Amino acid sequence: MQKQYLGLIISIISVSFASIFILSCQAPPLTIAFYRLLFTTLLLVPLIVIRQKIREELRTLSRLSILLMIVIGVILAAHFALWITSLKMTSVASSVILVTAHPVLVAPVSFYFLKEKLSWVNALGIAISLAGVGVLVIGNYGFAAFGLDTIEGNVLALLGGIAAGLYILGGRKLRKTVSTISYAFVVYVVGSITLFFICLTFNTPVINLSLEDYGIILLMALVSGIFGHTLYNWSLGHIRASIMSVALLGEPIGSSLLAFIIPQIVLVSWISQVPSIYTLIGGGVILIGIYLTARTVQDSDFLENV
Repeated sequence: MQKQYLGLIISIISVSFASIFILSCQAPPLTIAFYRLLFTTLLLVPLIVIRQKIREELRTLSRLSILLMIVIGVILAAHFALWITSLKMTSVASSVILVTAHPVLVAPVSFYFLKEKLSWVNALGIAISLAGVGVLVIGNYGFAAFGLDTIEGNVLALLGGIAAGLYILGGRKLRKTVSTISYAFVVYVVGSITLFFICLTFNTPVINLSLEDYGIILLMALVSGIFGHTLYNWSLGHIRASIMSVALLGEPIGSSLLAFIIPQIVLVSWISQVPSIYTLIGGGVILIGIYLTARTVQDSDFLENV
């Protein structure tokens, strides 16, 4: 197996553990988000210290690149704040499926603002995904559940998905000219600072966490941050975007399975979650829609000619 595909597989498995780590923490969601990104940033520092090439690249970054990475860092902070908070309010399956639906949200934006082609296959995928969201939400909560109080977790997950989509769109061009470590370091630093001020704004504690929580978040930063997001960014530079987009579908599947299986093995009841039939059906429909939406123009054109 080529190392880039091995890296992709490792990254998806690693990211799938994030929701388990989050549910294992007693700290508030915003605090978890802040320390996750802060610890991930600190874990990158030794690489920068020992690699002169990266330090030189950081010193010579253009003002435009730095400005764009600042914006992307703020968006990443919003993604973590929204998604991690949603995990405390809805099931792992619902949260991760909805936050992974960003291809469905990004495709229309790319079509209208970036003039990227939107094929009939992509449009069909968007429609199917929206239908799946309807099944998941209405089935689990009923028509009366469209008040914000009852489906707040799912709304936050969807907003987190929008932020994830904007994060990917923003980084698409920069990753062609900036190395993985330099890009990740600047974006993570900005995201950490942003989350720190978000915590202060919402009076969320940023000190005096339990040692257990510090340990869990540090492990999450290493597993889901370094071996997850950062390794995924590295793989993006070596593997076709269509494969990368489809590979992301492994996260909601992996997270849902872990949330169900791990408690059976280690007997931790606070993680145990059995997805409802509506989550399984709606989630499956959403994943099919995401797959079709993420198809590249070349793939879609091929289907049109068959």
